[in-house]
Amino acid sequence: MTIQTSDPFVHEALLYRDEDDFLAGTAPFVSAAVDAGEAVLVAVPESGIALLRDELGRRSDRVSFLDMHEAGRNPGRILPGVLLAFSASAPTAPVRIIGEPIWPGRTELEYPACVQHEAMINSAFAGRHGTILCPYDARGLEPFMLHDAERTHPIVVEDRVRRPSCRYTRPEQLAEEFNLPLPPAPGEAELHGFSVGNLWYTRKLVETFAGESGLRRPQVEDLVLAVNELATNSILHATGHGVLRMWRDDATVVCEVTDSSRTPISTTLTGLDAFGMVMVNLLCDLVRTHMSHTGTTVRVYLSR
Repeated sequence: MTIQTSDPFVHEALLYRDEDDFLAGTAPFVSAAVDAGEAVLVAVPESGIALLRDELGRRSDRVSFLDMHEAGRNPGRILPGVLLAFSASAPTAPVRIIGEPIWPGRTELEYPACVQHEAMINSAFAGRHGTILCPYDARGLEPFMLHDAERTHPIVVEDRVRRPSCRYTRPEQLAEEFNLPLPPAPGEAELHGFSVGNLWYTRKLVETFAGESGLRRPQVEDLVLAVNELATNSILHATGHGVLRMWRDDATVVCEVTDSSRTPISTTLTGLDAFGMVMVNLLCDLVRTHMSHTGTTVRVYLSR
């Protein structure tokens, strides 16, 4: 089926139900790109990589592979750190990418960031020559997740039939719709105010807390850098001050920065006008953002 569009960029969701379905939707896509001399990236969980390598044979030598469980653990890292980075490696040629950012086992905390990521791909890649195909495990994912896939992708491939999505929704609308309130901070969270005059002390507080929480030294440095970036952004673009909360549980160390700013969530998520947020996402295992009429809260997580 030929689907007409004026945009050279194509974003498709592949709804698959078993291994044969997965291979039928992905292997010809990769083979055609390899044979055309295009740059190809496959970023899916390791099980999918093994299937594709075996199916592609020697063609797999001309494909870049990434385990999405690692590269995309933080959904906010995928767009700048995987997709745009790969696209930049072949600036004059079309690229074909298979990216599976949502898989069974994604947590309730991660899921809204995954949907925002999928939606903002359409804005970030608009006008670029290339195709991104996103597989969705139709057996293992909840029905509402498959519904959301149709909202974030202009094209859907299901039962080996390619069709326009009648549910496709503007990226900016979805970004705002999934701008959901974060779970309340626990009562035992440490709370500190910060401003330009005590930013150095704020960094020291984070360093001490992270070290006492059992993070490795590189993680401590990443967390200090991330919180410093968020606090500096609050000082420069909000009212010159903000609030830092820090807590830990069995699995993670969490830092939260709150201020009075109100930047459109779609701008923040694309990273096109927010280099600092890109850096924060590259440093942390998960980043969640919520904006309301009272201000902005950014919460970052590092695994212990």
